[in-house]
Amino acid sequence: MKLLSFTICFLLFCGCKSKNIEKYDEKTTFYVGTYTKNDSKSEGIYKYSISKEGKLFKIGLAAKTENPSYLAKSFDGKTLLAVGEINRNENGFLKSYAIKKDSLVFKSESKSGGANPCYININENNNVLVANYSGGNVGLLKLNSDQKLTELLFVQQHLGKGTTKRQQLAHAHSVYFHPVTNDIISVDLGTNQLWFSQINGDEKQILSQPNTLNMEVGAGPRHLDFHPNKKWMYVLNELNNTVSVVKFIDKNYKIVQSISTLPKEFTDFSTSADIHISKDGNFLYTSNRGHDSITIFEVNKENGELKWVGFQSVLGKTPRNFSLTPDNTFLVVANQDSDNLVSFKRNSKTGMLAFVSEVYAPTPVCVLF
Repeated sequence: MKLLSFTICFLLFCGCKSKNIEKYDEKTTFYVGTYTKNDSKSEGIYKYSISKEGKLFKIGLAAKTENPSYLAKSFDGKTLLAVGEINRNENGFLKSYAIKKDSLVFKSESKSGGANPCYININENNNVLVANYSGGNVGLLKLNSDQKLTELLFVQQHLGKGTTKRQQLAHAHSVYFHPVTNDIISVDLGTNQLWFSQINGDEKQILSQPNTLNMEVGAGPRHLDFHPNKKWMYVLNELNNTVSVVKFIDKNYKIVQSISTLPKEFTDFSTSADIHISKDGNFLYTSNRGHDSITIFEVNKENGELKWVGFQSVLGKTPRNFSLTPDNTFLVVANQDSDNLVSFKRNSKTGMLAFVSEVYAPTPVCVLF
């Protein structure tokens, strides 16, 4: 009888354990970059998860590091890259980590080529680009097969200025690889331009004399995203709170539309922060710091132009970056000044968002799935 009771208890225990494992496996994990300076309680890069219902869970500190304000993954998903947004003798740094279950194993550190790196990108060939905000330049490195970064290979210095107080010097804010040509597109808030250039044949230098596209006066371009058809670009302008639709027409890039991210009646201070488009190409989202919201736009399937749909409060302060889950079912936003992550369920037909869950996160600024 005792043996039978023990067997039943053991089976029940195993059954519960299996269900818990299954439930855990149903969650999608992601990383959160943070600011660790000033009054922040953050220690570096954290790992979280989101359930199939959209509920958020904190897993814990994945790597202790300084100001990892932007993150990226290698194409094989085995390596995580992080900037260190600092100014140490006119340089910030980049770190690479091997992704091992719930931990990040440090592999290397390299200089970024300029002060306060704020964005990092990597392509299928493991070329690494970093935008240095205070340095006003873009650094080129390579990720080796041992998951270690090379030393800095090249720095492309931007020159010029815009018209506002934030635009007296070059401020490279983000950098991208074109999804078709693999050309480099650098977004410079200070010069108020997009910079178009290429990596040379041996992948150790960014070719000089790039072409540029001037944005609207005082726009202050910050980030961009590509439509899934790879023909249209959407540039988020931080200073004048607009999105510009950019197309390649007659061998040149041209702005075909600019639309506000804020409601007409809103007159307080606000700056745009991040931009992402849904995988189906039907809806575009941007974040507003000040208005503290996500703006929702519908994309015209014929010409790519945008139509305002609505706003969603982020239920926090200063939404920095945000991300759509891999299946595009949920949107997770990092509220920098209220120390929380918030998830919203996305209506794929209307684009609208509905609150699901929130969780504590110390000074979060980047969400990476």
